[in-house]
Amino acid sequence: MNNPSDFHYVMMNKPRGFVTACKDETNRTVTEFLPENLRDMLRPIGRLDKDTEGLLLFTDDGHFNQFLTRPESHMPKTYFFWALGELTEEKKKALEQGVSLRGCDFLTAPAVLEIREHAELSSIQSLLNPEAQPGILKNPANNRVVSGLLTITEGRKHQVKRMLKAVGCYVVYLKRISIGEVALDESLKPGQCRELYREEWEKLCSTSST
Repeated sequence: MNNPSDFHYVMMNKPRGFVTACKDETNRTVTEFLPENLRDMLRPIGRLDKDTEGLLLFTDDGHFNQFLTRPESHMPKTYFFWALGELTEEKKKALEQGVSLRGCDFLTAPAVLEIREHAELSSIQSLLNPEAQPGILKNPANNRVVSGLLTITEGRKHQVKRMLKAVGCYVVYLKRISIGEVALDESLKPGQCRELYREEWEKLCSTSST
């Protein structure tokens, strides 16, 4: 690997409502939250959907970027979600073994699911995207919702949402909380960022190379 002192490696707590791109003709991008002196240098490592928040990494080290995003790395990524619906042990087993996504000819890779809580839609209203709330809240306030942590090792488009939809759950809130052994620094408010610590960089290299 390259010497980390020669490059920049940045962690951001991505806010929802911004696209993961350097430039976009119609949407605001995550780059506006980067330090001004690094804005034109850094590139995102992977991406998060516009309405997804949480851990997003940036670098000017092209080799490192490719190293983490290549399919062969099988880099685990963990997401916290709230979804309309319920998760039974049968559905949990299906998600962990692999499910069929619409338009795909093969199952998803094995995943890890931790079911956290079942509640009612009304209890999580403050978490919902204001732009999506009118549609979501057309559902009865006592509709069941479920939260959990889903860890995947692939990077298919909208994968977490599509996996949960395959077992009858509709994601209404999604946040990436870790990549490999590196967790989102919860002291970072949405839109804030900081340089990775040396030990975090080393953990990413170690996880990706196993």
